[in-house]
Amino acid sequence: MHRRTRIKMCGITNMEDAEEGIRAGVDALGFIFVEESPRYIEPEKAKEIAANISPFVDLVGVFIDRDNVEVQEIVDYCGLSYVQLHGSETPEYCSQLAYAASPCKLIKAFRINDSATPEDFQPYQDVVQGFLLDTYVAEQAGGTGSTFNWDMIESLTLQRPIILAGGLTPENVAEAIDTVRPFAIDVNSGVEIRPGLKDYDKLRLLLDAVWKVDLARIG
Repeated sequence: MHRRTRIKMCGITNMEDAEEGIRAGVDALGFIFVEESPRYIEPEKAKEIAANISPFVDLVGVFIDRDNVEVQEIVDYCGLSYVQLHGSETPEYCSQLAYAASPCKLIKAFRINDSATPEDFQPYQDVVQGFLLDTYVAEQAGGTGSTFNWDMIESLTLQRPIILAGGLTPENVAEAIDTVRPFAIDVNSGVEIRPGLKDYDKLRLLLDAVWKVDLARIG
C-alpha cells in the first residue's frame, strides 16, 4: 500500500520559519537543544513557538548525550511529541526515557558509514519508534550537508520506520525517496540560507519534489 513520505524540518530557531514550514506542508518541526550547535534554541523560545503553531504538527527535540532527567524536563516544558537522540545513548538510557512516569517517544539517530551492520540497531528495536539515518562525518553529529550510500540501507534490515537525513536537497530528494522508501525525511541544511535561517524557496521546491515522487509511485 502506498503512503506518502512525511517531512520533518529541523533546526527551527524562530517563529517565522516554523509558520512558513507548516504553511508549506511539513509534518514535523525539530528543535535542537545542543548548545554547541549553530541551530541551538533555548527551551523558552521553543516553548513560545510550540504554543503558537497549528495543531497536528509534531514537535521533535534533538539532544546529544544529555542527562535523561533534563531531557524529560524539556519535553514536558515545551510540549514535545518526540525525542531525537544523536549521541552515544545506550539502549538502557533509551529505556529510561521510554518507560518513565511521563514516557517519551524516541527516535535514535545513527551516523552511517560502510561499517554499519544490523547488529548496531538490534538492541534499540524495542525501545524506539524509529531510526534516523544520517551521514557519518567525524566530530559532527548532524547538519552535515552530505549524503551517504543509500543503497546499503536495505542490508541493515531495520524493523522500525526509517527517517532519512543527510544532505537532502530539492535536487536529490526524489532519488533518495525512490531508493530508500523511508517513512519520513529530515531536512535541515538543504533548505537554509545559513544555519538557523530557512530558505523558503528551497523548502517549497523540496516539498514539490517529494510530492511528485510520491504521486508517481501511486501510478
